[in-house]
Amino acid sequence: METLAIGIYGIGALLALLAFGVPVAIVLATVGAAGLWFVGGQPLLLTTFRTLPFGVVSDYQFVVLPMFIFMGTLAARTGLVSELYNAAYRWMSRLRGSLYMTTTLASAGFAAISGSTVVNAVVFTRMALPEMLRHGYDPKLSSGCIAAAGTFAALIPPSIIMVVYAVMTGESVGQLLIAGVVPGLLTAGAYVLAIPVLVRLMPDAAPTTLERFSFSERLVSLKPIWAVILLSGVVLGGIYGGLLFPSSAATVGAAGVLLIGLARLRIGWADLRDSLEETASLTGMIFFIIIGGLIFSRFLVNSGVTGEFNDFLTSSGMTKAAFLAVIVVVYLILGCLIDSLSIMIVTMPIVYPLLKPLAIDPIWFGVLIVKLIELSTITPPVGLNLFAVLTAAEGKVSTRQIYIGVLPFVLIELIVLAVLIAFPEISLWLPAQMSGK
Repeated sequence: METLAIGIYGIGALLALLAFGVPVAIVLATVGAAGLWFVGGQPLLLTTFRTLPFGVVSDYQFVVLPMFIFMGTLAARTGLVSELYNAAYRWMSRLRGSLYMTTTLASAGFAAISGSTVVNAVVFTRMALPEMLRHGYDPKLSSGCIAAAGTFAALIPPSIIMVVYAVMTGESVGQLLIAGVVPGLLTAGAYVLAIPVLVRLMPDAAPTTLERFSFSERLVSLKPIWAVILLSGVVLGGIYGGLLFPSSAATVGAAGVLLIGLARLRIGWADLRDSLEETASLTGMIFFIIIGGLIFSRFLVNSGVTGEFNDFLTSSGMTKAAFLAVIVVVYLILGCLIDSLSIMIVTMPIVYPLLKPLAIDPIWFGVLIVKLIELSTITPPVGLNLFAVLTAAEGKVSTRQIYIGVLPFVLIELIVLAVLIAFPEISLWLPAQMSGK
């Protein structure tokens, strides 16, 4: 009981420090290290610090993280986004609210070569928001749409948050990435179907004057996006067909974006340097958080907290449905207070061991968790994508406007989440067909 009490005090200290705004990586590593010393003394602490950090950063499969980040940062500088946006607009222009649909479809397309929700949100804020405002679209719904559509990168591979889940749980990176394809496309489809309803319910949300393009003009707009189709096809097709490991697929994708950018004379030395610096910075931050999370996880295991939770769940008779309901409520509450990556790192060491007693498929659960993480990036007051849009908008929209504008999309996300919970096959069918499963 003494070590269990230490574990509970450690969780309390973690939450208190996070509430005071201490960076999550520092909190996880510090509390985890102190807990290991209290539970197992100096030998356990030193053994953990000698082996765990090196074991994480030297694992070859984790090269997928910097490669996917590099792929996204390069793609944002090649002009591929503007080509996607132009093609989507020409095909959607005859419908009222077409720029909302355009942003949704282009963001889904860019998600297939990005992997970062923040990158998606920033890129489309700078490109789409001025166009929306110039055409008389509502600033609230415009900014909300951009922030929400940016979350597609959390599910549609290559997804950085999916890789982090795999790192934390030891599940297959490839199966998790493929599992996000259909739910991600389903979410984008739900947005496109809901937008005509929104503009009908909110008459001032979009102008009634529509721009029209001929069929030949629409066909021509598809020509430049071959690069996005090729890249996503190579990356996803390689993983799905068992031809490429996720790490090699990420490397091939990053090299492909670089070659396309160089061939089109759209990437210079300054762009390459900035992309490398951004990749190094983001990768270092993510690995610092992962290492801190694994240290804290080892502390929870050695203190007995994880085992006690497992035993309590088994003896309490909690059903699978009740467990999922608790997870949804807890994640939605945490999403209003803590950033998305921190939520996963803090909760996964406690939650993941509970899946086996309830016979919950960890791949399906990973999709649900990422969907909840998606929601956390757009739920006020602490939503990473909301802040990204506000920063990139440079005063064009206010905090209040984006908080109001994102609410309809939060509702859509909740409906999609309910569908994914009710029908696990949506997430599991595609991974089950993978070669070499």
